[in-house]
Amino acid sequence: MQKQGIDSTQPHFFSAQVAEARRFYLDLTPRPRERLVVACGGLEHCAPDYRIDRRTFPFLSVEFVARGRGSIRLGRKSHTLTPGTAFAYGPGIAQRITADPNDPPVKYFVDFSGREALPLLKRCGLPPGTLIRTSAPSQLLGIFDDLVRTGQSGSAFARPICALLVELLLHRIAETARPTDAVAPAAFATYERCRRHMQAHFLRLGSVEDAARECHVDPAYLSRLFRRFDRQTPHVFMMHAKMQFAAERLRVPGIMVKEVAADVGFADPFQFSRAFKAVYGVSPSEFIARRAR
Repeated sequence: MQKQGIDSTQPHFFSAQVAEARRFYLDLTPRPRERLVVACGGLEHCAPDYRIDRRTFPFLSVEFVARGRGSIRLGRKSHTLTPGTAFAYGPGIAQRITADPNDPPVKYFVDFSGREALPLLKRCGLPPGTLIRTSAPSQLLGIFDDLVRTGQSGSAFARPICALLVELLLHRIAETARPTDAVAPAAFATYERCRRHMQAHFLRLGSVEDAARECHVDPAYLSRLFRRFDRQTPHVFMMHAKMQFAAERLRVPGIMVKEVAADVGFADPFQFSRAFKAVYGVSPSEFIARRAR
């Protein structure tokens, strides 16, 4: 990693208050009708005196803190920056970012635009001016590393690949977001505990009521937790886990559908077939036939 000094050829909004950086820029004058285009991005090791104070920004931007600490003010709201924090800003959103001089942040960023960029941020729960904390920082780190590596590659395919990686990144943020308020962490911890238990024991759990009983929560409360943190019902979560296991079993040469149905807790193979088709769009028999072909 090279030292990052002041470089007049780089965008004016790149900070010089960094100890080290890996940055790329692909298209700083994107056409407004493009669907989604990445302008620039990178990884910055902030200096102890790192400070950003802007009234607005020309692109939509997502940043992610990998290590270190600091503070941020987005519009009128102030937040503490800690590892696993992601935040978004853009045109019309004031930003004030300050490093903790004793533990300056190491953070990734990506700036982008396009007609679908803002709707995508909103769908993924990260509209400009908001901040989330992720329950799976390693997943986001992997995507950001791919993004920086691709952006710096000079490949003719760097632009479309980076656009796809931004979409993946935002959906991963949505999938792994956890609440930042003072009350929600206890509820989120309960959700994670229940989800882990259901993932580990989905084969023998016959119903949501069984899962709730073993997790020592009320079934209605379990459903509320999943609607809040998972955007699906616990029944759908368990059914997808069962059908994913079933799909793997159906790959075994010579296996019968009724055997797999029994493996995932269905006494009636026809009921199992309906459930499998609802998830994968084909019946178990069709799935086996397609695999054979």
